[in-house]
Amino acid sequence: MNEQPSKIYLLPNLMTAGNLFCGFTATLKILEGALLQASNPDAASDLFHTAIWFILGAFVFDFLDGRLARLGGHESPFGREFDSLADIVSFGLAPALMVYRVVLQEFPRACWIIAFIYLACGALRLARFNAASANHETADTDSKKNFTGFPIPAAAGLIASITLFLLWLAEGEHHLGKWRFVLPPLLLFLSFMMFSRFQYPSFKAINWKTKKAIPRFLAIILVVILTVMNYEWMPAVLFLAYLLYGVLRPWLSRDWRREIEEEIGEEPSDETVEQAR
Repeated sequence: MNEQPSKIYLLPNLMTAGNLFCGFTATLKILEGALLQASNPDAASDLFHTAIWFILGAFVFDFLDGRLARLGGHESPFGREFDSLADIVSFGLAPALMVYRVVLQEFPRACWIIAFIYLACGALRLARFNAASANHETADTDSKKNFTGFPIPAAAGLIASITLFLLWLAEGEHHLGKWRFVLPPLLLFLSFMMFSRFQYPSFKAINWKTKKAIPRFLAIILVVILTVMNYEWMPAVLFLAYLLYGVLRPWLSRDWRREIEEEIGEEPSDETVEQAR
């Protein structure tokens, strides 16, 4: 029997290509910054800033490709595999290399191990997700709404946004100060969280048809405005809030959980609704 060719849909995969481009460019900027770190710290800092923005840009492209695929009914095995390959560059290699160059090069005997653990856990998490999808283990409604383990795009976003915050705090200086040493433990913690059993909302229910009451809509607009005005630290707050929500979620009452996840566009499962009643 001839193998059926995989379908390739243009718009979602263009977004994935944008994700891969951002990850590739971020990696190049980090390497360029590493070459200048000793001779020209200011230029190296500018290159690290640029790399951070490309990692965050990859996060935006990754968010859009899934939305476009679901909006047009164009989810495919090819798109899932292509997305994972792009993710390992943008959200695995680039953040690990950035933390390695910003902090861990001061500890050459152990530094690469921490960076590699993060990269390996990210790759394993993506492989687990793809294997589960291929085996139709995510066919139930609840698992489609939630990620098991902290998603690697959010992990990379957290690393990039905290590094951006530290660079902002150290503006005018040639190093990040002692606060930079929070990044290696953060890499290890996120490596654990990516393989944990904590449940995180996937935001897959959010699309162009998602309805919001006016107060909720205004609150979302306010958050967006605050993020744009305070881009140095607000993204770190948002990613940290998402990380902590998954940790605290099992201890929240079902009513609270239902109300919070309705706020972000997630439709509670029938079981959750029934239990809430």
